[in-house]
Amino acid sequence: MGNAISAILPQAIGVAISPVPIIAVILMLFSQRARSNGSAFLLGWVLALVVVGSIVLVLANLGKISAGGTPSTLAYVLKLLLGLLFLLLSVRQWRGRPKEGEEPPMPKWMATIDEFTAGKAFGLSALLAGVNPKNLALTLAAALSIAQAGVSGAQPWIALAVFVIIASLSVAVPVLYYLFAGQSAEKTLNSWKAWLVANNATVMFILFLVLGVLLLGQGLGGLIG
Repeated sequence: MGNAISAILPQAIGVAISPVPIIAVILMLFSQRARSNGSAFLLGWVLALVVVGSIVLVLANLGKISAGGTPSTLAYVLKLLLGLLFLLLSVRQWRGRPKEGEEPPMPKWMATIDEFTAGKAFGLSALLAGVNPKNLALTLAAALSIAQAGVSGAQPWIALAVFVIIASLSVAVPVLYYLFAGQSAEKTLNSWKAWLVANNATVMFILFLVLGVLLLGQGLGGLIG
């Protein structure tokens, strides 16, 4: 199982490094419904990753994608394509980065976060975690890696649980910090938000580039080897 967990670590960290959802949850923690909305956002994030990861893992197992089977070629091809996708996204991110002195644009829905209910916070986080192209691609790659590792019984699900936990840390930490520290956490959370807003484009460019090279290498290595 160690091989499965080590294989999914880059993808889990890639999902965790998601500036927009982190900024969104921090803004929710400054709203009037901070505790309920923050908790709902975290719950939606975790459940979305569990659902998407479980579906892909079940389908991969049904397709007999394993380290020792011929069908694993499909998994390598998918990783190759995902790698190319992330490299293209890195180029797009770099070209679209804000110019020096320019205010980085944020999604328009962030302006309405103060009006969110717990249900809306839950739905938004589920979309950002499970439907967002970056996270969807990384969850797909992680589930394929688990299936290819050749583990059986409860081990694939334990590996998936580790993936979900690591991928949720960046959302969980601000929420748990606020729940325990209360209003005293506002200054620290504000500094985190300001840094993420200012460096969002750079962070995403580096992330896409690293993930693209990693998945491209895994796909090519599997196909050539």
